[in-house]
Amino acid sequence: MVTWYYRSVFDELEDMRSYLEALNRQIYGTTPAALLPAASGGSAIKMLPVQPTTLPTDVFENDNEVVIATRVIAGITKKDIALDLINPHTLEISCEQTDETTKENEGYYQRKHSIRSMTRIVPLPEPVTDEGSSATFKDGVLEVHLKKITKGSRGKIPVD
Repeated sequence: MVTWYYRSVFDELEDMRSYLEALNRQIYGTTPAALLPAASGGSAIKMLPVQPTTLPTDVFENDNEVVIATRVIAGITKKDIALDLINPHTLEISCEQTDETTKENEGYYQRKHSIRSMTRIVPLPEPVTDEGSSATFKDGVLEVHLKKITKGSRGKIPVD
C-alpha cells in the first residue's frame, strides 16, 4: 500500500508568507538577518527578524521653510542627536546612545555595554540652506526648521 503525503493549502500560504517576509527584509534594508542554529539541534539555520533602524518622520513645508518632525527612541538626549545637511535636497538625522554598566559581586564580575543607533536620510521637497535654520528637541520629538533657498537669490561674480 502506498501512502501519499498531501500538503495543506495552509502550508503553501506559510511558505509564501516566509518568502515575502525575507524579500521585504532584503528590499527595505533590514538584512543581514541574524542567523542562529535551529532550536531542534539540527544543522538547519533559522532566520530571525531584525528590527528596522529608521526614524518615523513627517515633512511639512510652507512659503519660506521646510519642517521635519521625527520621534526618536526612548532614552535619547539632545547630545545623542546629529543633523547633517548632505546637500540642499537631503538631510541626515542620526541618533546614537551608548550605555555601559558594571556590576561586581563576590565570585563574579558583570559588564554590559550597549549601543543603540538609528539613522534616517530625509529627501526634502525643496532646496534648503543651513543658514538661519534651527532644531528643537522636546519630549522625544525632534523638530528641524530649514530655510528654503529662494529662486531669485542668484549671486553675481565680478570679473577683475
